[in-house]
Amino acid sequence: MSTPPVESVVTSSVVHPPQAGGLDKNLRVVASGGGATFASKLFLNSLRFVTAIWLARLLGADQLGLYSLGLSGLNLAVGIALFGLDAGVIRYIAVQSARKDDAGVWATIQIGMGLPLLLSAVLGTLLFAFAEPAAIRMFHEPRLTALLRLASVFVPLLVINDMLGNALKGFKKIQLSSLAMFVFQPITRLAAIAVITLIGMNASLAIVTYGLASLTASGAMIYYLQRHFNLKRPFAVRRVEIRELIVFSFPVWLSGLMVKFQSNIQSLFLGSLSTIAGVGIFSVASQITMVSGEFSSSINTASKPIIAELHERNDRQQMSHLYQATNKLVMMVQLPIFLIMVLLPGELLSIFGESFTGGATALIILAVADLLNTATGMGGIIIDMTGYTRLKLVNSIVRLALYVIFDLLFIPQWGLVGAALAVLAGEGVVNLVRMLQVYVIFRMLPYNLGFFKPLAASLAALAAVLGLRALYPAESSLLYAVIQAVVLALIYLGVSLLLGFSTEEWSMMKNLAGYLPRKKVE
Repeated sequence: MSTPPVESVVTSSVVHPPQAGGLDKNLRVVASGGGATFASKLFLNSLRFVTAIWLARLLGADQLGLYSLGLSGLNLAVGIALFGLDAGVIRYIAVQSARKDDAGVWATIQIGMGLPLLLSAVLGTLLFAFAEPAAIRMFHEPRLTALLRLASVFVPLLVINDMLGNALKGFKKIQLSSLAMFVFQPITRLAAIAVITLIGMNASLAIVTYGLASLTASGAMIYYLQRHFNLKRPFAVRRVEIRELIVFSFPVWLSGLMVKFQSNIQSLFLGSLSTIAGVGIFSVASQITMVSGEFSSSINTASKPIIAELHERNDRQQMSHLYQATNKLVMMVQLPIFLIMVLLPGELLSIFGESFTGGATALIILAVADLLNTATGMGGIIIDMTGYTRLKLVNSIVRLALYVIFDLLFIPQWGLVGAALAVLAGEGVVNLVRMLQVYVIFRMLPYNLGFFKPLAASLAALAAVLGLRALYPAESSLLYAVIQAVVLALIYLGVSLLLGFSTEEWSMMKNLAGYLPRKKVE
């Protein structure tokens, strides 16, 4: 038996045999939890698209660029304040709940909420203080000063909102976290935008709606958390618990900080090396590609506590099967969405306004990057939840370095397209490396022979759309785009049904759709 890694804080030296029905149970948990999360995110993205289109048409590319830079400053401050405890809270609550260790769970909640909240107050103050130098010296845009100062006020609020959601995820109450963050929050924001539009929308008021909407989600999550775990307890944290959680979380924090910089760095570099309007266009293109990754993100979120438990039992057989089954399910959903973005980029961007259609090439490149991110499986989740936090940190440093290098090389020359190419290089290299790392450590790959089925269905759908274009060439329009998307979806679904699904795939899809009763997992 192999020795557990040094980085893993909570591991077990005992190999537990696979439990009867355990694999099917775990797949049902992932499918139902992922399905609930995806349904909530699908609802969220529908509202986000309405919100994004509304804001894009109200603000225009220039004001939308200012708004995006303000949010980038807010998100970076939140990422620093979380201190890696977002992943730590999920992992430790999942493991301690399985052990029925209520004292340990309560300690994790106290540390996970208290430390980030303290740091958020410090970071918010610093963001307010340095808003003017950043706006003028980095972006040469005095209008950005007020936006950054306004964003600083919402740093603590977004931090506590994030940590409440992570606590619920640790308890496997993913549906409740999703309901609060992906249903209540966007509805509140959309309603606020509707009211503010009556008096005139601008970038500052758009940030206000973003920050205040999190209040609804936080209130709902406090209520859900109290129902599942009594929060009315005396303060009690042992020094060893603080040390263990911080030892696990510190490398994750550094890694997460790299990810935060990576996810916001395009806006920062575009704003400083190119144009503010380019930031707005890139944010719209990125908004579209977010839809492509939402299903993968939902399944990964639902898999986190399961991976942590399987690693605790040293059950690599179930981990490997979960790795492959979830990746195939994700790719079945991902591929047709990818094809729509690649075939119809201009039409998708035109929904936000004609000033955004110049980002068509960038959207195609971002779609390829997102496909690579999904197709390589949830290697990052496995590395994270099995305790290899130092390896996660190294990966994040490499990715951020690639982003910075390619941004500096490409953005001055190619603007939007250069920023998208930097994303492709960073995501492609790191995701392939993570897949290799999981194989070296656990001897697991995210693929099996069943992957040929969705690939074959995708090729058939692509051929059908290209054939339609050849037979009936027409000028670009939303109506023709809808027709092509419908043809693609029908051919993809038809070929997939002809090739057939396994019993396991049918079971997972039924749980995703909610056709089977949800079973409470203790």
